[in-house]
Parts: sequence; C-alpha cells; structure tokens
Amino acid sequence: MKKIIVYLSIALFLSGIGLVSAEEKKENLVWDAGTVQLQLEKLADGIYAIYPTDAKEKNAKGYPVATSGGFVVGENGVLVVESMVNKRLADQVMSFVKKVTDKPILYVVNTSYHGDHSYGNYVFPKSAKIIQHSKTKAFMENKDGFEADKKWMSQYFGTNRGIEDVVARSADIVVDDKKTIDLGGKKVEIMHLGFAQTPGDLFVWVPGSKIFWTGNPVVAQPPALPWLLDGKHKQVLETMKKVRSFLPNDAVVVPGHGVPVKPSDLDFTIKYLETLHNEIKNAVGKGMTLEQAQKSITMEKFQGYALWGWVHSGVIILNTYKEHSK
Repeated sequence: MKKIIVYLSIALFLSGIGLVSAEEKKENLVWDAGTVQLQLEKLADGIYAIYPTDAKEKNAKGYPVATSGGFVVGENGVLVVESMVNKRLADQVMSFVKKVTDKPILYVVNTSYHGDHSYGNYVFPKSAKIIQHSKTKAFMENKDGFEADKKWMSQYFGTNRGIEDVVARSADIVVDDKKTIDLGGKKVEIMHLGFAQTPGDLFVWVPGSKIFWTGNPVVAQPPALPWLLDGKHKQVLETMKKVRSFLPNDAVVVPGHGVPVKPSDLDFTIKYLETLHNEIKNAVGKGMTLEQAQKSITMEKFQGYALWGWVHSGVIILNTYKEHSK
C-alpha cells in the first residue's frame, strides 16, 4: 500500500504544480510499455546488455526510460537479468537470446520486486529457475498485495499494456547473501549488499568480464536520482558506498533504466545522498517544517533530472525529513 500511495503522488505532483505539460508527461516522463522497443549491446564475449532504443538520447537529457537488463551465455545455458514488465517485452528479451545462442535459458534474476523488473517471469520457460531475494519472493507470494500492485501499475502505465495478464511467479532459488552460478565457462555472482532501494535488492556480477547489473539502485547516468520510495537514506548511502568500493574502475555497470555507465557515475548518487543528509540534518536542527525544508533544500548542482521536483522534494526530502525527525 505504501508503494501505491507514493507512486500515485507522481501524477498529482506533476499535474498539480504544473511542472510539465500533459503532452510532455506522456511523451517523456511515463514510458509506454505497449510501444517500447529494446536493443541489444554486446559487452563482452557471451555477455549482453538490453536497454530501450531511446535510452541514450533520453538518459542524456535526464528523462526516464524503460527497464534495462541483459543476459550471460555459458556453455550450459543462459542467465537472464530482469524479466521486464509484460509479455511483450519479455518476448523481446527471449528473442535476443535466441539470436545469439540456441542454449536454454536456465535462470532469470529479478533485482527487486518492482513489476518492471519481475512481472515478465511467467513468460519464461517453466524449466528456467527464477532467482530472487527472500523479500521479493514474499512480496510476489502475497496475493492481495501483488494484485493491488498490478492494479496500480495498470493505472499508471495504462490499460491494454499486458499488465492485467501478469501471473505472479516467485523464486525457485532465494539469494539473501551471495550465490555463484556456474553456466559453464562463465561464473555469475548474485549478491545482496544491503538495502539500496528495496529490502530485497540483488546485484549481478560477472567477475571474468567485470560486468555489473544494479537494477534500480543506479537508475541511470547522472543527472538521474535514486528513487528512495521506502526511504532509509542512511542504509542506501552505506550500500552505495559498498557497491562503489567493490567495483574496479574499468567495470561496466548496467543500470536499472539506461545505457551502461562507468563506476565513477555512481559518485553522483553518493555525493547527492551525503549532501542531502547534511542539508536535512541542518534543517531539522534549525526547527524547519517539512514544507520549509522542501523549499530551501534546492541542491542546484544536482539538478537536471526531468523528475527532479517530484523525486527530490516529493519523495526523497519527504522520507529523509521524517527519518531525521524521529
């Protein structure tokens, strides 16, 4: 319910303050799961990123885009990262796999419970093992909660986007710490490094090629902001610092919603969270109300994200202020 309430504030915030026109919102701020086209990029031998065809252009302008993912091909089969939001996009992922190999899809990893990363599970072969954190598994097995989530997703993305057809498919394999998958000639490490946006965030690492999938904890290249929908900014900051120190400087990072980025791009998020913490701490110490804090904490050097007004003020400051006020 908390997620639904928070997400519903997007439309209210954007339209209520006139941040964007209805046309701009439709074209640039809410991607259409019924029309998105994905593309394939080879990152290394047998390792591929998948992201929207408009990601490069829109990421640079600070506009949000659809989900990114990818897959790893070993001698025995394939591991897919992210199943996407509907059958249409899941089918595109499987089509890409078939273009490069005839080996079976053995595993599908969901980096979180968010529907645009996990709803497509039901489309993949029954023989493929779904990998999730236990918190993600619990979310998907809560029938009432899952159906409420689907209902909201249909309202937000629009009907006739295939979301109504989604059937919950939860984990066959649970990873709450770390697990290594041997695909034959390629090992993939799946790890939980702490709370990064949800209680069940998973990161995917191919050590032999230094490729790293983050899911939503890294939304896209700067100026994209972290979506702290569940708050916990201190935990998020701690986890992001852990991720940054883990990554070698020459690693390739596939974010949750964009083209591959460099590890140094994570510094933007870390510095944003550090600055935010200090600004909120000072505001609360001075006795500012939430509304005063939202107006005064502008953090100009981090601006540029198209959803800045809503994400920064309407979500991140809101949740961080509450945490500092406890």
